[in-house]
Amino acid sequence: MGALTATLDNKILDHIALTASYTPTSPLKLRLMTANGSASAAGTEVTGGSYTSKTIAFNAASGGSASHTADITFTAMPACTVVGLEIWDSAGTPVRVWWTALTASRTLASGDSLTFPAASIILQLS
Repeated sequence: MGALTATLDNKILDHIALTASYTPTSPLKLRLMTANGSASAAGTEVTGGSYTSKTIAFNAASGGSASHTADITFTAMPACTVVGLEIWDSAGTPVRVWWTALTASRTLASGDSLTFPAASIILQLS
């Protein structure tokens, strides 16, 4: 699902080339987007209602992919259409590390919940 951001591409290459060390600041946070970004620009994050980003954790990678470990539910959402996801670290100035469009957008009414069952969010390198 999705792609690394340009920032993370460079950090990983520097880490592998031994020119700089990189470890994301934990925990990782899942953000919902109403407009998708790109490898070099963040999308537009949902605002309003009781929306807040959620902590996301992943299983160890196998076969070039890693899935998240537990259900993640966003409750009391504002009326919006969620079109994508982004994963950010928790640094003082957070770093966006992953982004993706949803396979199908989700239109929510005010007060709705949105759940991503465990293992439904998959990070993959190809």
